[in-house]
Amino acid sequence: MRSSLASAILLLASIADALSLTVKYFDARGAAETTRVLLAISGMPYTDHRYAIERKDGKMSTPEFTADKESGALATNLGRAPLMLVDGEAFGQSKAMERYVAAQGGLMGSTPLEAALIDSVAEHVRDVRDAQMRKGFGMFSRDKTDEEKAALKEEWYGTDLPGWLQRIEKCVAPIQSVVCGETPSYAAVCIWMLLREGSDEDVALVAKAAEGCGTLGEIAEAVATHPAVVAWLESRPVTAF
Repeated sequence: MRSSLASAILLLASIADALSLTVKYFDARGAAETTRVLLAISGMPYTDHRYAIERKDGKMSTPEFTADKESGALATNLGRAPLMLVDGEAFGQSKAMERYVAAQGGLMGSTPLEAALIDSVAEHVRDVRDAQMRKGFGMFSRDKTDEEKAALKEEWYGTDLPGWLQRIEKCVAPIQSVVCGETPSYAAVCIWMLLREGSDEDVALVAKAAEGCGTLGEIAEAVATHPAVVAWLESRPVTAF
């Protein structure tokens, strides 16, 4: 007699197999990469539709994306990307896409409480991302000098980020088995994205900021060594960002 958990997993697998999924985003990692990694771990087949980014005379353009935006094909995400299509039904917002895939793929725990715990950790990670963006030293920040950006970057990685990570460590340590059991959860993937994704320089700076956060390190390593994640990282297109 199958356990209720095994039956639930089989049901999720049968639902996933029946779905036709498409992710539409630029030819970049960006706001769609967490969804792509979740899809890899879940083993859910999908179409990875990438809008080409063309560069000419120092400027970037995205003709297919612009055409879709003008035609109304991206209306459910307010004319933006990423977009997910499920059996032809489109919806936007990267976090909605992530939660949908995580739920369909069985990466949100086995009870409503576990789902809430996982979701809360994922939101903590989003708080960190938002705080970093507000810091204003990113490549797309135009209102600061290079010297100002350098100072803000040093402050972020030297002071702000370590504080964030230490607080998340204290939050996650008691629920580590929920966040990353036999299969990494949605929250585990978010932690891995925060600690391990980015340029070599950024990853090194984050690693230094995460010193002493053993639980977060273990979770990031579990995701990094998951066979599906390893396969995705080896096969995904090489992009500028």
